[in-house]
Amino acid sequence: MSIISNSNNFICEFRFIFRENNILLETQKNVPLQEQTANGTVMPSEKIFRKCIEFQAATDWFSEPEYNFSAMQLESSSPAPAGCEFIPLRDFFNMSDEKHILLSTRAKGLLAWREKMRFCPRCSTKLADDQTMSAKICPKCGHQYFPQIEPAVIVLVSDKDKYLLVRHAQRIQNLYACISGFVEIGETAEQSVVREVKEESGVDIKNIRYVGSQSWPFPDQLMLAFRAEYAGGEIKIQPEEISEAAWFDKDDLPTIPQPGSVAHNLITGVFG
Repeated sequence: MSIISNSNNFICEFRFIFRENNILLETQKNVPLQEQTANGTVMPSEKIFRKCIEFQAATDWFSEPEYNFSAMQLESSSPAPAGCEFIPLRDFFNMSDEKHILLSTRAKGLLAWREKMRFCPRCSTKLADDQTMSAKICPKCGHQYFPQIEPAVIVLVSDKDKYLLVRHAQRIQNLYACISGFVEIGETAEQSVVREVKEESGVDIKNIRYVGSQSWPFPDQLMLAFRAEYAGGEIKIQPEEISEAAWFDKDDLPTIPQPGSVAHNLITGVFG
């Protein structure tokens, strides 16, 4: 089914409002936020959606009937409506059920794609919603454009009871995470794992094993998670990407990414 842009019908089971990488929650007094999120009562009401349009705070909104949700993007300077608050989308993943995670990820990814794909790359004509599919179509040349994802790999390298973790140079937080990177054209996912580990840490690996995947809408990654064993070599970091790489005992880890993230799932064994 198609996406309906700027719909005035928000009678959906699920509604999501975003401001940059934050999600809006409608809170209740004296009820813990995590408890509200678990039972789905924190998602914005139809009234909140209409207020955001009325006050011209929304930059884009749409409904996708097939998935029974509506989504909205607000201006980056928009305050939270009364009785609501913004929280990081990553935190929302940590406290939500699988259904809300899946749909909020889809909603956020589609909003990012719609912002990027406004004009036809072939002829520069303004794109329109496809009437039968979740896609854009050029009214002039007829070319269809579907939402795209960028495959990326993330790998936990182990040496007996130790894990190889890294601090990324571009991140502000003092976190240690797994080695990760985008799959390049022509590579298999496994080849990408070998290359990224070698580039970022200097070590060689063996026994590469796929363990799971997770959609990551920042803005449009599909994270492919792997485990691998140390095969040799000394740590030599790629300074433009990595500020530190070190081995840590699995029972004495530094600060790692929070629950809900791909790295946390890998390090703590959620993926197996």
